[in-house]
Amino acid sequence: MRIPAWTPELKPQPQELVEAIKARRGGDFINLDLTLLWSEPVAKGWNTFLKEVRTGLGTSRKLREIGICTVALLTGAHYEYKHHAPDFLKAGGTQEELDALDRVVAKDARKGVSDPSLDATMSLVIQYAAQLTQDVKIEDSLFEQMKATFDTTEIVELTTAIATYNMVARVLMALEVNPET
Repeated sequence: MRIPAWTPELKPQPQELVEAIKARRGGDFINLDLTLLWSEPVAKGWNTFLKEVRTGLGTSRKLREIGICTVALLTGAHYEYKHHAPDFLKAGGTQEELDALDRVVAKDARKGVSDPSLDATMSLVIQYAAQLTQDVKIEDSLFEQMKATFDTTEIVELTTAIATYNMVARVLMALEVNPET
């Protein structure tokens, strides 16, 4: 990391915040937490917001995770991919689909996704994530496809998950947060 890992000795934080983050993580910090805890408002807001994005949304977890994995691959955020590829698999995705994602991202997924290992809905989410990540703006024709496939809540939740993990990727990459060993 470009900054030292947070410790309570270096920057005391409220115990309630420290415990809330540990609880969300199952008892242990990850390296990202040891970065964010340098700022109480950032760590507090992040913990609350990311918890909702990760576990509070009703939209398909599998589709959210393939969007997040798309962001990770496009931004080079290996840390993010390492944490989310297993979640994609737990949500019902397959290794074959992850391998296909790697192939389509190596091309220009913004213009369309075609791989026999990916269904039409997953391909649409990957293309949407690619445009949101690389272009920021979504082409009207792609958005019309999203509207034909998803209801308004699903579009908002998929967009928010993808946008959120673009934010995560940028923090990870700027501060060179490395995967846990």
